[in-house]
Amino acid sequence: MANTVDQVFITQYDADVHLAYQQFGSKLRNTVRLKQLDPGQVAKFPVIGKGTATDKGRNGDVVPMNPVHSNKTATSTDKYAPEYLDSLDELKTNVNERQAYARSGAGALGREVDLRILAKMDAVTTLTVSSLNTGLNKYKLLTAILDLNTYDVPDDGDRWGVLGPQQWEEFINITQVSSRDYVGDKFPWTNGTQVVNWRGINWFFSSQLPLNGTVRSCFLYHRSAIGLAENKQITTEINYVPQKVAWLVNSMMSCGAVVIDEYGIVKISADEASSALLA
Repeated sequence: MANTVDQVFITQYDADVHLAYQQFGSKLRNTVRLKQLDPGQVAKFPVIGKGTATDKGRNGDVVPMNPVHSNKTATSTDKYAPEYLDSLDELKTNVNERQAYARSGAGALGREVDLRILAKMDAVTTLTVSSLNTGLNKYKLLTAILDLNTYDVPDDGDRWGVLGPQQWEEFINITQVSSRDYVGDKFPWTNGTQVVNWRGINWFFSSQLPLNGTVRSCFLYHRSAIGLAENKQITTEINYVPQKVAWLVNSMMSCGAVVIDEYGIVKISADEASSALLA
């Protein structure tokens, strides 16, 4: 018997490489006011204040409303996600490393877009629903909706609610969200859990929401309340660098976010250590 036959066994590797679990791309980009710029342009989002109606006497002059005009400026900053791939290393594997690096880099920049938007919303303190040492619940959701209604934020289908993964589970476990007694036979997530429409608001979840200790910041907002300016969308280039004898897989972008109207954003705090899911 050949006791050393194991020395010539062939090792086979799968050509499909597994990328670590991560959010690929931006979830918030298509939920905010987007301005794509030409080279050299600066993004200014115009804001026109409220007008007030007035009376006019017979044969008298009308009184102009004179609403206040202003603008919000978004400052773009650059970001890169590069990786080198040694040319000879490609000969030692059947994995498409270039494609994997390109996807990973684009995913990292997509998350960066969300982090920039979320950082601007997290800095807003005008409308807030405090944690009260509890997780997400119906009271907090209704309070946030009431805040938007109080300030006449349009209920036009462009209200968005972004929740953390734990808050998402709390959300779909609220009776008024999931019970057919309230929503009928067709549950709100019949077409998938990417976006759930409840109370005319498009709800979704993201793993990128700010966490301070055990308190997660979630947000209810209108598309027009925050803007994203893109000087350069996420782009990936693959170039050979002779000095490195390697391929440079480089993803890049240039963008910036700005709050346009703080009264269109409600920050909802949820204590993950006091979640009803832990009961």
